[in-house]
Amino acid sequence: MSLDTAHPQVRSLLPLLYVAWADGVLTPSEADTLHAQIRAQDWLDDEVREAVCAHLDPQSPPSATQYFRWIRALREGAADAPVTARCSLAELGVQMAAAGNGSTLPDASRRALADIEAALGVDGEELVADLLGERPEPEPPRREAPFDVEAMTALLDGPHAELRTHIRTLLQDPVFEYPEAPRTEAYREQVLAWCERLAEQGLGALGYPEAYGGEGDMEKFIAAFETLAEHDLSMVIKFGVQFGLFGGSIHRLGTEKHHEKYLRRAGTLDLPGCFAMTERAHGSNVRELETTAHYDADAESFVIDTPRHEAHKEWIGNAAAHGQLATVFAQLHTDGAHHGVHAFLVPIRSADGTPAPGVRIEDCGEKMGLNGVDNGRLWFDEVRIPRENLLDRFATVQPDGTYESPIPSPGRRFFTMLSTLIGGRISVARAGLSAAKSGLTIAVRYGARRRQFGPKDEAEVPLLDYRTHKRRLLPKLATTYALHFALDDLTQRFAAKGPEEPLEKVEAEANALKAYATWHTTDTLQEAREACGGQGYKADNRIGALKADTDVFTTFEGDNTVLLLQVAKGLLSDFRREFRDMNLLGMARFVVDEVATRLSELNPVVTRTTDPEHLRSRDFQRFAFQYRADRMLLSAGQRLQRRIENENMDPFDAFTDVQDHLVQLAHAEAERVVYDRFVAATDELDEDSLRDPLTRLRQLFGLYRIEQNLDWFLEAGVVERSKSKAIRGEVNALCDEVRPQAEALVDAFGIPDACLAAPIATDDRY
Repeated sequence: MSLDTAHPQVRSLLPLLYVAWADGVLTPSEADTLHAQIRAQDWLDDEVREAVCAHLDPQSPPSATQYFRWIRALREGAADAPVTARCSLAELGVQMAAAGNGSTLPDASRRALADIEAALGVDGEELVADLLGERPEPEPPRREAPFDVEAMTALLDGPHAELRTHIRTLLQDPVFEYPEAPRTEAYREQVLAWCERLAEQGLGALGYPEAYGGEGDMEKFIAAFETLAEHDLSMVIKFGVQFGLFGGSIHRLGTEKHHEKYLRRAGTLDLPGCFAMTERAHGSNVRELETTAHYDADAESFVIDTPRHEAHKEWIGNAAAHGQLATVFAQLHTDGAHHGVHAFLVPIRSADGTPAPGVRIEDCGEKMGLNGVDNGRLWFDEVRIPRENLLDRFATVQPDGTYESPIPSPGRRFFTMLSTLIGGRISVARAGLSAAKSGLTIAVRYGARRRQFGPKDEAEVPLLDYRTHKRRLLPKLATTYALHFALDDLTQRFAAKGPEEPLEKVEAEANALKAYATWHTTDTLQEAREACGGQGYKADNRIGALKADTDVFTTFEGDNTVLLLQVAKGLLSDFRREFRDMNLLGMARFVVDEVATRLSELNPVVTRTTDPEHLRSRDFQRFAFQYRADRMLLSAGQRLQRRIENENMDPFDAFTDVQDHLVQLAHAEAERVVYDRFVAATDELDEDSLRDPLTRLRQLFGLYRIEQNLDWFLEAGVVERSKSKAIRGEVNALCDEVRPQAEALVDAFGIPDACLAAPIATDDRY
């Protein structure tokens, strides 16, 4: 429905339409206010009222051409009306209506327009001045940044900067204000309402095909997830469960019939759902879960059953209060054969909240954090579902019970179905990193403002000027930047993969970086809390909530230790793809032979040189990370080989016996990957002005991580004592150089003050 800008009633409302879409985002509060106010105006013709309301849909913003036409009509109308830059939006609308054809609006309309302007809470005079080209020059910034902060934000936001800006604008809307210490039930309802608002903006369906309300862009969905994590983390996790895990499982594991029936409803949150994989008895061991799905050919249905109490589904997000349909992973039995784990759509609750027949639901109760997420437990007592409820992209069961799959290998089929978890792991890593960015922003700003002690008769010194304070925060800041670029690269490669392309290498890196990033989040938030002293312990400074909400990130979407053991096993078998049929002893022998040829004698230049240029160089730092990963891989292979060949140890027992070594190996590999991705990002910079601050951060990250592992490097002969001392001194020097840039570096994260909600980071009085 088009707008007739010559109609006097439309002309009177054009200034309000202009301001509503001025930043390209119509927030929930603005949409609700405008719809309610406009529909209440009896003086408007029905046709005008409906036409204007049709242009106030958050998911259907006006096109650039349409918006420009409004601006042109406004400027032309203002030129003909007796207004100045100091009039209100309401007055501009009244005068434009009169100037168009001499029509005079009723007094009620004048009051109504003023009421709408007041309800929007905008500065009408400022906006009119901007519209008429008479906007005053902005005040100079409070402090001069050492580099272009906006350019750094644009670099960090990447190709989806517009989406991130849209989301940050939304999160500053009053609808998203943090509630004050809500009780669990109220908090859950608030989080659900927030997710419904996000769905109204089309954010939930970003990864789904266009035919079902999405954009078919998984990278965009992960970018949205990461940006939303600058706000409430319960909201983010519920968002991920609903749109990423539940909707994503239908999208990736289902076929067209499932997409047609469920996907649009999942993306709009019209159908709240769950992802029911984890069981109490088996945890991370998905292959051995016990829930069964027996096919009944006579009734053409599956019977979903929990065979014993301990086999129930555990920690299922959306299950305790809101979920109606669950993607349930169960052991498929048909025609007398067992075919392993498959995914089924199982109703668990009706729209009125009543549990479905045969389904028992329990609430997991209060948790350390994330209490806005309704985690629950599920039991199934011979629940029947139709044959069509098998998500059958990779396997089908015919009406007579015949099992068919395009993937003949059961192992390959199992891992293909579990590929739905890769996006979740990347998303959790990025959400955790957003929380670390929030904590660092709060702590760095506070450290730069808070003064304590100092020379006699002189001003006290900012906390961030002290050596200990710089060392506790600035290496964490460097690591956060390094991880940002590593996860950005991983996300792009994951999203670029087609549905049938192998994901082994991406999965291995996702496992490694998820573990590395979430442990970094936990360490960073604890350091940020301590760096803020008693202020960091106060609830209103938010670090406590960030710590509590992200603590579980290290164990969900894959326990970090288990993930690193998978990474190590992949390294031992050259990522398993090329040597899939090789046994553990064969893997160990291969590693010993192949890796040993890559390790040459150490050059004295590497072990002894202490000048800063060498210590900061990419060549030395990259060599150190690569050498450590290779040496640890070699020694792990040797240890396994000795236990299996010389001690006749069972391969499983041998693998278990060296798990401590394997975790360290995978951690070293993760660190190598992060460093290499950071180097690649700085090499590809288009913005020369950002090269210096990012290079310093790269140097600090690399040298600080080497310093933290100096015991290993000394033991391995990679560095000598004089060099280890020089490394410590150079880390100090780099912290001193990063210190003047620290506030600008956290400002570049772009986190709105409304999301930080921490007085010590947003209020100059602290």
